[in-house]
Amino acid sequence: MNVPLVAGVLGGIAVGAVAAYKPLAHLVRREVERPNHPVARSAAQHLRRPLYLAVLLSALEVALVSLPLPGMMGTILAHILGAAILGGICWLALELTYVLSDVVKARYPVTTQDNLRARQLNTQFELLRRVTLVVVSVVGLALFLISFKAVRAVGTGLLASAGLVALLAGIAVQPLASNLVAGIQIAVTQPIRTDDVVVINSHWGRIEEIHLTYVVVRVWDLRRLVLPISFFTSQPFENWTRSTAEILGWVLIEVDYSAPVQAIREQFKDIVAASPDWDGKVAVLQVTNLGLTMQLRALMSSPDSSRSWNLQCEVREKLIGFLQERYPSALPRLRTETTQTLQGSDDGIGTLNPDRQN
Repeated sequence: MNVPLVAGVLGGIAVGAVAAYKPLAHLVRREVERPNHPVARSAAQHLRRPLYLAVLLSALEVALVSLPLPGMMGTILAHILGAAILGGICWLALELTYVLSDVVKARYPVTTQDNLRARQLNTQFELLRRVTLVVVSVVGLALFLISFKAVRAVGTGLLASAGLVALLAGIAVQPLASNLVAGIQIAVTQPIRTDDVVVINSHWGRIEEIHLTYVVVRVWDLRRLVLPISFFTSQPFENWTRSTAEILGWVLIEVDYSAPVQAIREQFKDIVAASPDWDGKVAVLQVTNLGLTMQLRALMSSPDSSRSWNLQCEVREKLIGFLQERYPSALPRLRTETTQTLQGSDDGIGTLNPDRQN
């Protein structure tokens, strides 16, 4: 057999595959770079390299079948090419999961106001995508091992269901395995979703990323809180957007007992009615506590937590301004009692005469 001839044929086929692929890739890239093709752009981005590998491997497979190779060399090359084809298929499958994820994100964006359904689907698909990555990797590794006689038993055992169960049972006590199980549980039950508003150990933030083993929470001051995903199945936390993004906010104001509650209530309703952050559903002001001062609680609803925070700040600021301008005597006051000694007393101690002062 002429080895240089075989090498030249294989090299020529590889160069020909590249030459045929480049114009096609350029044409596809030009079409999908338009702004109204986000899904096509994702497909071009993720599938370009694995498809190029598929074209190259297919050409090499045709050449390998047509070339007159001796037994041992043909077997070795066929084995190498088969392993490369298996790796290419696994790579293509993994990249397809990214494309499908982009399809879901484009179809159900979380940037809309009523994004509960979008957050459900994005969270569920993202976690299932990560589980798929693990499964494809394990199956691909098992099939690769089966192709070698020396480790064929290992690959067969890895593929067998009993082998997988034994493998999972063997590492079930490990943190990684518990987080994997928690990730699957969250994908099904969804106690949290992407973009949920949560309070964890007094930290207010949004669920930014949900991975198979950990969750990233973006805190209000732009810090990132990274937690193992098992935390959300074993520890208590607050989810403000579990069933809806709507939320009730409140403002507590301390006033003097002489404060005109009805006038403050009417002003409060005027403030929220004029605010773009109020959803028009709940606006209540009540006296909730009595002590040295009188406590008023203003309760109002908003479409989401961010706008609720803005509305609370606006109501607090404008109510204080209203009291300062219209009823300054209604602001909290500290009352004291003073005593004085009566003049002319024999023992120098007179009767206490309370005199209230502001």
